[in-house]
Amino acid sequence: MAAGVLIAESLRVGTVLDDLSLIVQKIQRSAPGNVTADQPPVWTLVFFDVADTEAEALATRLSDALDTPGWYVDLHTTQDSFIVFPGRVIRYRRGDPQGRAEAQEYGRAHGIPDSQLDWPI
Repeated sequence: MAAGVLIAESLRVGTVLDDLSLIVQKIQRSAPGNVTADQPPVWTLVFFDVADTEAEALATRLSDALDTPGWYVDLHTTQDSFIVFPGRVIRYRRGDPQGRAEAQEYGRAHGIPDSQLDWPI
């Protein structure tokens, strides 16, 4: 199973994601304290699992649903990381420092502070 975290506030207003095969593991409200001026001070984190075979398709759907600026979803299988930004998915092998660095640089260039570029290795 692939595991991911979606911040509900990162979805564009009016977005509908239906017919999903997600297993919601946990929902948590959090005040991260490291938000940007474009982000709300309290977030709703949805921790979920999805079949490995559906991870890439879900990443694409989430990429189409995320708001700008400064949001992403992290989604990981045992082998691959999918870092999902609005309009772009960066996929790399887990543990690949070059792939991770590319995703982090892309995030920085799109308004995400370093303190939020902390997805699992």
